[in-house]
Amino acid sequence: MNFTKVRKVVTAASALAALVLIPLVVAKYWFYAPPNPEAQPAPVAVEAKPSTGTEFSFPLLDEPRTLPELRFLDGEARALTLSDFQGKLVLLNIWATWCVPCRREMPTLDRLQAKLGGPDFEVVALSIDRGGVEAVNKFYNEIAIKNLKTYIDSALKATRTLKVVGLPTTLLIDNDGREIGRLVGPAEWDTPEMISFLRKQINKPDKTRGQSVKRSARQ
Repeated sequence: MNFTKVRKVVTAASALAALVLIPLVVAKYWFYAPPNPEAQPAPVAVEAKPSTGTEFSFPLLDEPRTLPELRFLDGEARALTLSDFQGKLVLLNIWATWCVPCRREMPTLDRLQAKLGGPDFEVVALSIDRGGVEAVNKFYNEIAIKNLKTYIDSALKATRTLKVVGLPTTLLIDNDGREIGRLVGPAEWDTPEMISFLRKQINKPDKTRGQSVKRSARQ
C-alpha cells in the first residue's frame, strides 16, 4: 500500500474541509453574535394623519406607569430630569428638526402651551437633534415659536429610556411623574377637542387620572 499517496489524499481532504468549515464558523459568529445592549436603531419619522375633530383620541393606560430616570438639558445647558416637572401635568413630546411630521405639529404645540401652560401644565418638547441647542433655536426662530422652551437630548437617551421607535412620540405624564398615556405620530394639539381633553386631565383627582384607555371627542 502506498502510504505516501494516502497521506496526500488525507491532507488534501483536510484542507478542503477547513476551507468549507472556516467560513461557516465566521458566518455563524457574525450573524449570531450577542447584540450590543447599547445599540438601538434611531427612531424614524411617523407619517400619519393628525388626529383632529371627531377622530381625536389619545390612548391612555389602564394604570399609571412609573418611568425610569431621564436626564436632559435645557436651553441654558442646565441638567434636568422629569422629576423637575413633578406637580404638573406634562405633555412630553420627543421630536427632531429633521422629522417632517414633527416640524408640522410644532406650531400647534406652541399654541397649546400658550393656552394651557402654567403651574398645572407644561409642554416639554424634547429634541433629540445632534446639532443641540443651535439646531433647535434656529428652527424655533424660523417658524416663530414663542412659548415653548428649548430642551435637548442630543445623546438620544430618551429614545432608549422610553423605548421610542417613531417620531414624534408624545407621552402624557401625571403630576407624580408617571406615564398615563402615549401617542405615536403627529396630532393637532390646539384643537378645541384636545384642549378640552387635557383640561379634564389637569382637573382630575390623582386617583382617577389616566384610567380610560381612549377618550373620543364625541364623548
